Amino acid sequence: MELVSLDDIQAAAERIAPVTVRTPLVPMGEIWVKPESLQRVGSFKIRGAYNAAVALAGPGGVVTHSSGNHGQALAYAARRLGVPCVVVVPEGTPRVKADAIRGHGADLVVVPPEHRISGAEKVAAERGMTMVPPYDHPFVIAGQGTIGLEIVADLPDVEVVLVPVSGGGLAAGIASAVKALAPAARVIGVEPELAADARESLRAGHVVPWEPSRSFRTIADGLRANLSELTFAHLRARLDDIVTVSEDEIRAAMRHLAQAARLIAEPSGATATAAYLAGRTPSGRTVAVLSGGNADPEVLRSALG
Repeated sequence: MELVSLDDIQAAAERIAPVTVRTPLVPMGEIWVKPESLQRVGSFKIRGAYNAAVALAGPGGVVTHSSGNHGQALAYAARRLGVPCVVVVPEGTPRVKADAIRGHGADLVVVPPEHRISGAEKVAAERGMTMVPPYDHPFVIAGQGTIGLEIVADLPDVEVVLVPVSGGGLAAGIASAVKALAPAARVIGVEPELAADARESLRAGHVVPWEPSRSFRTIADGLRANLSELTFAHLRARLDDIVTVSEDEIRAAMRHLAQAARLIAEPSGATATAAYLAGRTPSGRTVAVLSGGNADPEVLRSALG
């Protein structure tokens, strides 16, 4: 299986430059945080979604399945490109994310969690739309990898990069860039204990999917997807390790980011910081990727106390 290359990621950086924010490294104690919550759509997803949409979108428009953030990003990209967009989301998607998808002009379709992929495939077939998956495509992975380019450019002697893992596109892209530019740096994936399918998959040597009844227990609604064969291949080749964090540790990290760095993180976005605070990561110059800040207001209030 062909993996995304540094050239692919550098090409993506040029393609997405008009719509992305070059997020800074924010110092927080002894580590740096990469706040992708500052993107126009509140998460890193704009990078991969726009890169893929520019390359793939036809006149019939685009469709995707999403827990929320990729849907927002693709809806934004489609509006910029002037094509229709449909986003299929699972029941229970936070209202803040659903409202944002509609706000960018996309049609929203809500389905049971186990039908999100098949629902999007049905829309694509019926309406003649192009599928832009949230992680299972080289263009998406390359777009997410641009975060790794920026990390190494801003901190050339980085030693540890902590990345949330869901479907694996973010970790696959960042690991591909970092390993190409700073081979000695360790890239560590982070998952909730209640949605640890990627860790189980890497240990088993093949993709081990978790049913929604298992993964939907976590507060981190953006980290409930399973790996694809494509993202698994990238993580097996380029990720150094994967660790897990508890629900309480995620909430504590949300609170710490708000108090220590003045950054709002949704639960999914706080997991990398949670792993560092819990002492589960290697020592060294560390960057924790804050992947998104589209937090449900009730969840945020609960975490902040």
